[in-house]
Amino acid sequence: MLQAWHLPVAPFIKQHPQRLEITLWLAGEDLPQRVTLRAEHDNEETSIPMKRLRRPPYEGVTAWRASISLDEGQPRRRYSFKLLWPSRQRWFTPQGFNDYPPARLEQFAFDAPDSGPSWVADQIFYQIFPDRFARSLPREAGQDTVYYHHAAHRDIVLRDWDEPVTADAGGSTFYGGDLDGISEKLPWLQKLGVTALYLNPVFTAPSVHKYDTQDYRHVDPQFGGDPALLRLREKTRRAGMRLVLDGVFNHSGDSHPWFDRHNTATDGACHNPASPYRDWYSFSAEGQALDWLGYSSLPKLDYRSATLIDEIYRGENSVVRHWLREPWCMDGWRLDVVHMLGEAGGAQNNLQHVRGITQAAKEANPDAYVLGEHFGDARQWLQADVEDAAMNYRGFTLPLWGFLANTDISYDPQQIDAETCIRWMEQYRAGLSHQQQLRMFNQLDSHDTARFKSLLGKEVARLPLGVIWLFCWPGVPCIYYGDEVGLDGNNDPFCRKPYPWDPKKQDRELLGLYQRLAKLRKQSRALRYGGCHVLYAKGDVVVFMRLWQQQKVLIAINRGDETHIELPWSPLLVNTEWREAEGKAQIVGQTLRIPAVSGGIWRNR
Repeated sequence: MLQAWHLPVAPFIKQHPQRLEITLWLAGEDLPQRVTLRAEHDNEETSIPMKRLRRPPYEGVTAWRASISLDEGQPRRRYSFKLLWPSRQRWFTPQGFNDYPPARLEQFAFDAPDSGPSWVADQIFYQIFPDRFARSLPREAGQDTVYYHHAAHRDIVLRDWDEPVTADAGGSTFYGGDLDGISEKLPWLQKLGVTALYLNPVFTAPSVHKYDTQDYRHVDPQFGGDPALLRLREKTRRAGMRLVLDGVFNHSGDSHPWFDRHNTATDGACHNPASPYRDWYSFSAEGQALDWLGYSSLPKLDYRSATLIDEIYRGENSVVRHWLREPWCMDGWRLDVVHMLGEAGGAQNNLQHVRGITQAAKEANPDAYVLGEHFGDARQWLQADVEDAAMNYRGFTLPLWGFLANTDISYDPQQIDAETCIRWMEQYRAGLSHQQQLRMFNQLDSHDTARFKSLLGKEVARLPLGVIWLFCWPGVPCIYYGDEVGLDGNNDPFCRKPYPWDPKKQDRELLGLYQRLAKLRKQSRALRYGGCHVLYAKGDVVVFMRLWQQQKVLIAINRGDETHIELPWSPLLVNTEWREAEGKAQIVGQTLRIPAVSGGIWRNR
């Protein structure tokens, strides 16, 4: 049987100043007579003959090599391999062999040069829902003021930290977490291994979640106001930690002065057809504002308006630019429901405006990280380079849920085996360049989903398997606050419980696993920068390798009973001495023994 190996990293790729050297390994009885590299010159397909190397990298392996010029063409270098026999051909791509030419966006892709933020792949992110993470004392004036929450038709509710979350008044219930509380807990986060924070919205808004923005220019007093964010920024910078904010630019809240539903005597667009902000929103023929998904408190912003575009991203002092500059110097934006942003109450000209947001961010801070929230397929935005990365629900979270938790995004039953899970992940990954894959934002769960622990239900013993996968799969891992100590909870509001700071309420064994994996990732360039090669995916078991230059990390996941498996022969395994890094699985040669419901990690150095 013919086998092939190629990853867009060394030793298969070597980048020179003027050329990119690309190597393919082949083994088997029926070797091709010729191999050509299908590449592109300014999007035009071109065929480059590959030369067979005289000295094989391993016994039984032949190597073929060709080069792509880096002096011309588009920065994203797409390529695949055409294998030729006297009367037939086969193609080799990230998804294996094909008998016909692959689609353009399903080939290997390597960015040279890479214009994305290089710092992202080195991070371990931590997502914080500010009201529920940590409460500072003493309280400042305005932090615990009770007011009427129009969207909920009631006063807000203030609760003590240890009171249970209930379904009643979920968006109106406050526990008092704030930004100074986060500052106080930075040593805890550093001990966990966290190097970057992503905060749910912090700007002034009436709800606890703050996705109904009332003022894009100021931090909510409940969180400590602007001074508290400055203090957090200063402390994270001293700690060497990155800080990314949540940008809600698809809609505002209906209490924003631009709209002002609750006051008829203002210039707000809701009641005043002559308002200077009227064209910042869309209205039906009957004069009703178009909102986001039926939530009347979230009127959609209309990007047909040139003045709105200037305010949000294009203007010199736009919202997007403002928070990336001194004195704030934020490291990027997570863009809420960004695929829905656009004109006329919908998503018209969406890519144009998302590109504008990203361009403005890069002009203010060339190293800014711009990632979009997409529960669906994000590759349209990523392939157009209008975002640096996306929350990787479709390419990581959802296939992992299907394999380990037997559920999908709608919480409907879904039972898939290892082969289906990996085919799903690999098919999605194939549409992205290697560098984009390393920047994808991987999570087990978030504020918008049930906690992974709760999704597992009776299969909760599989929880450590998901954590191992999170830290080892291509992409930057993000821990949703509290996951590391076993916080549970079904969908909103129960996935937003206050952090259990009492050590007696924490799963210390799970916390130790997170700390060890964070340390391992920090030590391993293969886990941060490496290519990913799946060696085995059948039934209950997945085995994959991360490879970077001479560094190798082998990862095994077994959701089922204890098993022995024989890995297929691979030159990537030959002459490799493994040492255990995590778990109790054992490897001898190409034989793995994996205990029931467990994972194992090995390093070669």
